[in-house]
Amino acid sequence: MKQYKLSAWPDLPAGFHRTAYRRMLHQMSHRHVTVRQLMAESGLARSAVMQFLDTLSERELLDERPHAAPPTALGKLLPMALWRRAFATQSPI
Repeated sequence: MKQYKLSAWPDLPAGFHRTAYRRMLHQMSHRHVTVRQLMAESGLARSAVMQFLDTLSERELLDERPHAAPPTALGKLLPMALWRRAFATQSPI
């Protein structure tokens, strides 16, 4: 998965002058965002978001970087489970 950020504000064709595209541009102008975040912000389908990103990429207006997946719930709970286990096996003083 990748994250995208604008490297420069684009001059877009009329087909991209809708509010949904402006919202995506606004988000990408401030920080790196994923396709999923762009879909949630704009309300557009994945295919429309990908087409928009392809248009920006062709014009060399995107900074792309790999996106590390956030830790899962299990990954957050596992250290706590190990901590409890370590102290539960000790005998009381």
